[in-house]
Amino acid sequence: MNITPKKLNTYTIFKLPAAFFCGVRTKYIDDIKCVVTVKHKWINQNPFRSMFWAVQGMAAEFSTGALMIAKIQDSGRKISMLVTSNNATFTKKATGIITFTCTNGNLIDDAIKNTIETGQGQTIWMKSEGVNEEGVVVSTFNFEWSIKVKRP
Repeated sequence: MNITPKKLNTYTIFKLPAAFFCGVRTKYIDDIKCVVTVKHKWINQNPFRSMFWAVQGMAAEFSTGALMIAKIQDSGRKISMLVTSNNATFTKKATGIITFTCTNGNLIDDAIKNTIETGQGQTIWMKSEGVNEEGVVVSTFNFEWSIKVKRP
């Protein structure tokens, strides 16, 4: 895997500027896990002085999507990817630095293998959990990703 946190953070500047300006930053990525942080600040807050839910969603989605991007790149194939559904649960006000972690990288391998072999689209659900600096879960996001091999 040659995708690094630095490359992903540069990617956000040009392809996801709203996420970049809101403070979404990748801290770690490997074959199984991706860690993304976002700090509560004036630009990303809601009227209740906590982080706006959509900013949390950007960070959470990026932790799942970065794994997907890396695995697709490793496959050497042109594969489209799209979030087709999502849900979230919020359990505490998000203030300070929130760390979103997805550990579902292993689920992607089978889906990529199946879409390459069959040519059919595949879907997988991936979870990203956001915790505050005290380690308390503030939100949990689930994203349904759809992938399919692009036709030449």
